[in-house]
Amino acid sequence: MKDKKKILPKSRSGLWILIVAAVILEGTACVQYFYTRHVLEKAAEENAQKELRRAELEIRTHTIEMETAAQMLAMLAEKHVDCPDSIFAATRSIVGALENTSSVAVAYVPGYFKGKPFFEACSSRISEDSIYTRQIGSAEHDYTQMEWFQNGLRIDSCWWCEPYLDDSGSRTFVVSCSHPVRNSKGDVVAVVCVDLSLGYLQNMSEYLQVYEGSFYSITSESGETIVPIGDTIPGRKYRTFDREIDDTGWHIAIVIPDDVIYADLRRVGLIVSLMMLLGLMVLLFIIYRAAQNLIRVVNLSNRQERMESELNIARGIQMAMLPTRFPPFDDVPNLSAYGVVIPAKEVGGDLFDFYLRENKLFFCIGDVSGKGVPASLVMAMTRSLFRSFTSYLDSPAQVVTQMNNSLSGEGNDQNMFVTLFLGILELNTGKLRYCNAGHDEPIKVESQKSKVESIPCKANLPLGVMADYPYEEQMTQLAVGDTLFLYTDGLTEAEDSNHALFGLERITERLQTTSDGLQEPRTMIADMQEAVHAFVGQAQQSDDLTMFAVRFNSKRLTPTNHHSLVMRNDIQQIPTLAEWIDSLDLPQELNMPINLALEEAVSNVMLYAYPGSSGQVLVEAEHSAEQITFTISDSGIPFDPTAQTEPDLTLSAEERPIGGLGIHLVRQIMDSIHYERKDNRNILTLTKKL
Repeated sequence: MKDKKKILPKSRSGLWILIVAAVILEGTACVQYFYTRHVLEKAAEENAQKELRRAELEIRTHTIEMETAAQMLAMLAEKHVDCPDSIFAATRSIVGALENTSSVAVAYVPGYFKGKPFFEACSSRISEDSIYTRQIGSAEHDYTQMEWFQNGLRIDSCWWCEPYLDDSGSRTFVVSCSHPVRNSKGDVVAVVCVDLSLGYLQNMSEYLQVYEGSFYSITSESGETIVPIGDTIPGRKYRTFDREIDDTGWHIAIVIPDDVIYADLRRVGLIVSLMMLLGLMVLLFIIYRAAQNLIRVVNLSNRQERMESELNIARGIQMAMLPTRFPPFDDVPNLSAYGVVIPAKEVGGDLFDFYLRENKLFFCIGDVSGKGVPASLVMAMTRSLFRSFTSYLDSPAQVVTQMNNSLSGEGNDQNMFVTLFLGILELNTGKLRYCNAGHDEPIKVESQKSKVESIPCKANLPLGVMADYPYEEQMTQLAVGDTLFLYTDGLTEAEDSNHALFGLERITERLQTTSDGLQEPRTMIADMQEAVHAFVGQAQQSDDLTMFAVRFNSKRLTPTNHHSLVMRNDIQQIPTLAEWIDSLDLPQELNMPINLALEEAVSNVMLYAYPGSSGQVLVEAEHSAEQITFTISDSGIPFDPTAQTEPDLTLSAEERPIGGLGIHLVRQIMDSIHYERKDNRNILTLTKKL
């Protein structure tokens, strides 16, 4: 009996241990279940919101494009408000440029044009490669009753209407963005309408499948269905996540079945049981993983050190691409320049560059969108394009246009863009021709008046945004002693610890304070760096900072009499030849005939020197008081244009053989013409006495 009394307490204690263990295990299982449920709910919500934000960004990108297109078309219509036929090409161009736009129209107030009760210029996308442009306004198609037209008359901004069936334009269900058009008196005379096809919004469901069986819908601000909700299964529970699309007022929602979200809960019990039964194995696994993670941390540290070393090398290479020699021109006393680039990271996207050609200073400063390695690669490409195109082009607008077309090509998959200011300063006159591509306006510090002011720049687009954009060129005059100060937004947007910006006002005040001493560019930039560092304090640099200054000390009294032009063997390059000849300041009566003779000779080289391949044509001019000599050389196949026989001009046009008239024309204009083959180059020399 005593033994039983001793065993009983032990048995009870063991039972209590088992009970406590069972409660702990059961409690652990319950905690795990509810925790897992919460995690799954949170993950579903985060995934849905992530996809909704992505969809909102995609939709808003296109709606912004269409709002911008509506505003641009309204500007064009206001410019040609009394010439409705001119707007057809604009509507067609916008439909072609915007992929998801089904049609674009400009509808005028009835009776605005005499004899035309209704007038609506409309371009519609028929297929991927076909656009149909026509006038669709009529009594049968009374656009004045359309919601987009009525609201366009009373709302002085872009406005999105409710979805409707466009039975006259794109012949599909659309939502429209409208914008008023005003005449010179400020009266609304027409409404611009840009249609977004509902088919595009419906196709977005292809990448909004957060979970299997999920679907989405879009409703307008008033509750009208833009994209209908999918078919639900009776008795099946669903969770809905929605988000408002800014400005349009639309709501986009994702609907997910509950059983899909919690599908993993069926496996939780088994997983928890296995974890409890195999605790020791899990512990050993954790120890093993900890050891592996330690090894991985060590490897990651080594890899990071190598990456930092490689980035330092990349920084050195990038800095070596920029001008580093100051003062840069020992043989040009009438010019001084200095620049500095301070990247926010190891490598950056800011750049500046300059060099001399034919008594002209070619210079630029730019800022690539983004930071780090991608921006540095675009920076290197931009600098290379600047050097390449300025080697044979003397027009800032032409250079910027060519650079923009190169950066807007298929290789710009990341949609990166570059703000750029490009200038050409003539050292003989102080005339500055420049073109701005979305960059900050440079500041001119005048020596005579001690005046500091920004140079006015037209609002051109940055490089890489839109191919074939028509950049405009401007001109200003620098007086002797004037300094041009250029910078990137890393200067104006430098922040202190309270996130206050350095700003343009502080820049001009600093330059105004120091302008009385007519500082050299190096001193001016050093002083500005000191001001920025004092303002920022201990705050971390958030953006690349670049400054460049050039001072025009005096006019050059001994201009060179040698000029050169490098052209590609592309007949489209011929117009640059005329601009180059104009820059030679020849007598007015010789300008046109010499231009004609050189065009014939250079065209001949482009057509025959490089068959089926690319190459360059070098045109040089030596100018003296008695004569001017032109030398045209290329490295193409041997070809002597002077060996051609003189054409018999007594024969009729039908009897005379093709060719020969071009070189005959050159002989008639120039006083002498000579060809030689030297060092594997064709050299054609033309001389004209003055």
